[in-house]
Amino acid sequence: MKSPSKKEADSVRAAIAFDLDEFLPYRLSVTTNRVSRLFAKQYAAQFGLTIPEWRVLAVVGRLGTCSPTGVGEWSAMDKVKVSRAAAALVVKGLLRQTQDPNDGRGRLLRMTRKGVTVHSGIVPLARSIEATLAEGLTKTEWAALNKALVKLSEHVLAIEGPDPGGGPD
Repeated sequence: MKSPSKKEADSVRAAIAFDLDEFLPYRLSVTTNRVSRLFAKQYAAQFGLTIPEWRVLAVVGRLGTCSPTGVGEWSAMDKVKVSRAAAALVVKGLLRQTQDPNDGRGRLLRMTRKGVTVHSGIVPLARSIEATLAEGLTKTEWAALNKALVKLSEHVLAIEGPDPGGGPD
């Protein structure tokens, strides 16, 4: 059996020394998942919605009318997740889906009256949960976190460059 080269041995040592708890993408993902679970419990208990359903409803609520592709772009959700959430919201009577008059194959989403009512109820709940999260930081830390997240998001978009595929996967 051949012994590993110095380069291979250095690579193995570097992998062993890798501290996942100090790796920013991992920490962001874990924190995001924990925060999402916190919101999900409340949304499910009070409104019977999943996180993807809430995100679709929130984007359509902000834009008024939007294609599923547009929802995916605004929310950074993949097409399948948007499609499933939108279909569930249509079944629940919160969204209406119609054909896009400018694109025979395209669809447009808009809220129903019931959707507007649910959206109006969720917004204060979302703000309340956010305020509870903010209590874990000082006002200066909270402002710095928000500023840093905006800056990091813009930097990631600059690194990614234009999306030739027309949106997130």
